[in-house]
Amino acid sequence: MRSTILKDTVRVWILISMSVCILIITGCSKEKPATVAADEDKELAEHTKEFKQDIIKITDGVYAAIGYGLANSILIEGKDGVIVVDVMESVEAAMPVKKAFDKITSKPLKALIYTHYHADHVFGASVFTGNKKIDVYSHEKTMEELDRVTTVTQEVTYKRAMRMFGTFLKEGELENCGIGPFLKFNDRTTMSYIRPDRTFSGDIFKVNIAGINLELIHAPGETDDQIVVWIPDKKVLIAADNFYKSFPNLYTIRGTRYRDVLAWVRSLDKMRSLNADYLIPCHSRPVSGAGTIYETLTDYRDAIQFVHDQTIRGINRGLTPDKLVETVRLPQHLSDKPYLREYYGTVAWSVRNIYNGYLGWFSGNSTDLNPLPLKERAERFAGLAGGKKALLEHAGKAGAKGDNQWVLELTDILLALEPDMREALDLKASSLRRLGLLQGNANARNYYLSQAIEAEGNLKLSKAKIDKELAHRIPLAAIFNGMSVKLNPDKSSDIDKTAGFYFPDTKEAYTVHVRRGVAVIEPIFPQKADITITIVSNTWKEIAAKLSNPAIALAKGDVKIEGGIINAVNFLGLFSD
Repeated sequence: MRSTILKDTVRVWILISMSVCILIITGCSKEKPATVAADEDKELAEHTKEFKQDIIKITDGVYAAIGYGLANSILIEGKDGVIVVDVMESVEAAMPVKKAFDKITSKPLKALIYTHYHADHVFGASVFTGNKKIDVYSHEKTMEELDRVTTVTQEVTYKRAMRMFGTFLKEGELENCGIGPFLKFNDRTTMSYIRPDRTFSGDIFKVNIAGINLELIHAPGETDDQIVVWIPDKKVLIAADNFYKSFPNLYTIRGTRYRDVLAWVRSLDKMRSLNADYLIPCHSRPVSGAGTIYETLTDYRDAIQFVHDQTIRGINRGLTPDKLVETVRLPQHLSDKPYLREYYGTVAWSVRNIYNGYLGWFSGNSTDLNPLPLKERAERFAGLAGGKKALLEHAGKAGAKGDNQWVLELTDILLALEPDMREALDLKASSLRRLGLLQGNANARNYYLSQAIEAEGNLKLSKAKIDKELAHRIPLAAIFNGMSVKLNPDKSSDIDKTAGFYFPDTKEAYTVHVRRGVAVIEPIFPQKADITITIVSNTWKEIAAKLSNPAIALAKGDVKIEGGIINAVNFLGLFSD
């Protein structure tokens, strides 16, 4: 009898350990030996040299600004003017780059080129253009993507990006960002971009600017709108973010749509076929020599394909994401290459992204179909452990032994029950800090350390600020497309009302029909509306961005309302927390 009880007790505790492990996405991973972790941390610190601030002359008339912010900016000098490829992440980051370029040449700016929509490539544009109207080139998808992230998912991706890039880390804690020294982009910097007016939809767009023949080649990779810039007469290839000195970010922890890794491979094949003499990444330092570039791009595409193919192979063998992470590893001939070290992307995160891209969230285990609500599950685990106090003691003992991942998992159970438990927050913060300082991956390091500061109560990430200039450049369509995800379901559960919006300055109109928890939005004026709002487009954009008070706009006569002011206020109030 005693033997049976003992066996049952062991089974229970094994079940507890296994169940707690699946509470977080990383599973029950073992920490790396201290010596290995320390070596990786030193390697990341050494990687900082890659971003030494410099203006590098690539070849005659081509220069790269490195180390001024997260991304590089490239200057191309032509006969009667210059072209700038990518414009940094903010006005503050772009200004010193502009000054450095002005020392090279006084020729006027003829065009800007955006390689893709990411903030670190587009938000310093006005520094280069000033008050002049300048042609801006990009793929046609670029502004669609930028409009989406600035209106639909902006709030959450901003906060996660600030952690990932370590923007608010204390002095001395930031080593680098994996692909750049720092990100000069936060709630205190100024965002400014010029909407592209020269876009293309095909595979290649050939153009001559300032006497320079350019080929803009659509090359999806990190983003679907990605283009690389080929200067055939100089054999210079600007790689955008399809190559940089790190294993690529096939998934980013700030959050993104599925990145098509096979499209990335095909784009690298396009790039290899050009046989460039000079390769300029938009992050990290340039590569020269046709043979070296070909070999580098070959290794890069092979690494991506290897991770994709072996993940799919494992999926077809029935492996779950957690098991795949344990089994998919780059072969040594690739993992040892300095441009495939995991400073920015990781194989493990890529594997999870590929699994999700093909099969979605379900692991194939029926247990995962309808898990217990988080709080209920936490209560049961705490009960098995002997209560919250006992669970806290277990977490404390784990912390004393340096079992930091286990501390995070145990404290997350406690915080699900009591979100403000100071003892649990302190334990979690110390383990986050210890884990962060051991990372060789910049994204992981910065995220751990940032959340440590948050857990300590010393950092509260605010929402990204949008100035009026930027708000005015957002299309009305993007603002209305983003409205539906802001509808409060509790406030609108019994509401069935229609509002019509008319913008006399742009002659645009929109219908917003709130129908019991769903907002249906169409770019037409409704035939029948409960409320109609006539407003100048920029005034509406400022209100939507919370830069202007609607009551003030109403008092000034910038807004005309039919159907009752109170009704209009109540209707707009449905789109708030």
